[in-house]
Amino acid sequence: MIPEQFDYDSPATLQDALAMISGGEGKVLAGGMSLIPLMKLRLAAPERVVDLRRVPGLDGIRQAPDGIHIGAMTSHYQIESSPVLRAHCPLLAETASHIGDVQVRNMGTIGGSVAHSDPAADYPAALFALEAKVRVASAGGERTLSIGDFLVDTFTTALEPGEIVTEVIVPVESGGAGVSYQKMHQLASGFAMVGAAVRLSRTNGGIGFVRVGITGLALKAYRATNVEKIMQSGGDVEKAAAVVADGVQASSDLNASAHYRSHMARVYTARALKVALARTS
Repeated sequence: MIPEQFDYDSPATLQDALAMISGGEGKVLAGGMSLIPLMKLRLAAPERVVDLRRVPGLDGIRQAPDGIHIGAMTSHYQIESSPVLRAHCPLLAETASHIGDVQVRNMGTIGGSVAHSDPAADYPAALFALEAKVRVASAGGERTLSIGDFLVDTFTTALEPGEIVTEVIVPVESGGAGVSYQKMHQLASGFAMVGAAVRLSRTNGGIGFVRVGITGLALKAYRATNVEKIMQSGGDVEKAAAVVADGVQASSDLNASAHYRSHMARVYTARALKVALARTS
């Protein structure tokens, strides 16, 4: 289908972009992997599209004392192939490698994905496991939110009208930690029917820390703290994975029933935990 008519702007600075959306009527275009299909199907009909591709300073990966800063316009491929992330935040690099196909990974951006808040997206699982932060800007200033506060619901975030995601901040992984992202994907789209992201470390007495993020199962991604508690208290992998869907309203659609998704969440969480444990040193 053909999108409805809209005005197109390509600002050269972040300040110009923020001014263009300050009234709340503009829609930001990052990689376009979500917005353009929606516009073609007329499920989205913005009056104004503000393209961020010419805005400097919104892409790139840099390490700082408070973590690794990833510009919102950084592509999935850049994240997948980044030496900095592969060395110091391998979970995010691994997760990026599971997104879509080569074309999607070259065009899609982390900021666009996070702002879209698709319940079957890959990044949220890893970002919950990483306890990531999202920085947003408006004409009035900046603010930083935890990933849990930023992702509110299905296709809903804490972004206020006139705000743009500028970067995602993830921690530098400690030495010896093990990570894994395991995913059951929908064959046509590549989206996660269930995805589990795990980062953990060992101590002489057992598990030092463990963080588990889940995507695809429910109406929004979440951190599986119940799984973490069992692992940290000495429970085995199967026992911990068995509770990953407890208290969660699993989604049901043409691809999978709620019962099947819950079962596969347990399977893939166990796989992610086992792989992460095997990767610890």
